[in-house]
Amino acid sequence: MDTTAVAKTGTEGKLWGGGKQPLKASYGKLMMWFFILSDALTFSGFLAAYGFSRFKFSTEWPIADEVFNHFPFLHGVDAPMFYVALMTFILIFSSVTMVLAVDAGHHMNKKKVTLYMALTILGGAIFLGSQAWEWSNFISGEYGAVETRSGKILQFANNEGERVALEDVASGEREGLRQQHTESEGLWYMDEKALPEFTLDQIKAGFAANEDLRIRTMKLDENGEKTILDRETSLDYLNNRGIGIIEGANMTKNEYGAPLFADFFFFITGFHGFHVFSGVVILIIIFFNVLLGTYEKRGSYEMVEKVGLYWHFVDLVWVFVFTFFYLV
Repeated sequence: MDTTAVAKTGTEGKLWGGGKQPLKASYGKLMMWFFILSDALTFSGFLAAYGFSRFKFSTEWPIADEVFNHFPFLHGVDAPMFYVALMTFILIFSSVTMVLAVDAGHHMNKKKVTLYMALTILGGAIFLGSQAWEWSNFISGEYGAVETRSGKILQFANNEGERVALEDVASGEREGLRQQHTESEGLWYMDEKALPEFTLDQIKAGFAANEDLRIRTMKLDENGEKTILDRETSLDYLNNRGIGIIEGANMTKNEYGAPLFADFFFFITGFHGFHVFSGVVILIIIFFNVLLGTYEKRGSYEMVEKVGLYWHFVDLVWVFVFTFFYLV
């Protein structure tokens, strides 16, 4: 008799290989929970860094209602946070349709799973398109500003405290600004980013000629509003501190305020957007498997439930991103 033989346990070939099933969850669902936990820690680190940076520059941080006040097809209409709220509603509603898809899977109802997954994919796609539109507006800017030697920005306002765009300030001929370089004008130098539409001299000339204009600094006053300087101080700031024009926002300059705001905005919302895009791709793959009857043959729609966990996590993270960037 062979004394080295191993006794059969009845679990040979199974993923857990014996023992108790943790939390009564399948191997795939538990691994999804592990991934969600690790990803949650990553987002927590990013948002904590944002919070510390905002606290450090709290007196100069951009006002969200002024930055995110656009709405599609309503150019010039001040609609602070309306579009962001709509984006958030669409994403949260897609979580509802995802829950309905998972519930339909539990009842082995292929028709309803197909319907609700299609609605979830549609919601995710609309959110991604909305985020791309928001990025476009943020990058292109609206009013423009003047950069100072210390890296601060000077915005323009009228006597009523309303923002004034660079195009409404500038006057005179556009001189002192070289021509835009293109690929046809150089062998090694291919192209460059767009040059400012106006020169600093045009801004200074227009500002000096219009007595109603004032300089609006980044610093917040006791009412939480941007500080507006008197006429004499405004002229001094513009003439002695201004060094260039800023239009829009990128990773190094930001017409809305502290450059760090733009850095965090692009990085954190972009990272979340990548998660949404990945989720939409996975949902599409699972959706086609549902159409092919793959899970009907398996006798279980657990794969729909697993991708649902990921989708709910992405939606939950957006609630925190929305709160940090748009509400606080």
